[in-house]
Amino acid sequence: MRFLPGDEGTTTAEYAIGTVAAASFAIALYFLLTGDTIAKSLSELVQRALTLAG
Repeated sequence: MRFLPGDEGTTTAEYAIGTVAAASFAIALYFLLTGDTIAKSLSELVQRALTLAG
């Protein structure tokens, strides 16, 4: 396989950017799902569903 001049580290850089993006998304999702607002909203939703079903 032939590379263009200065193109040797491209794959490594792409993996690094992808890894950082995935880790950032995981951290944001963790904080979003463990926050009080989301937990309270989900709890209210379940309570409402149980009230309507019963």
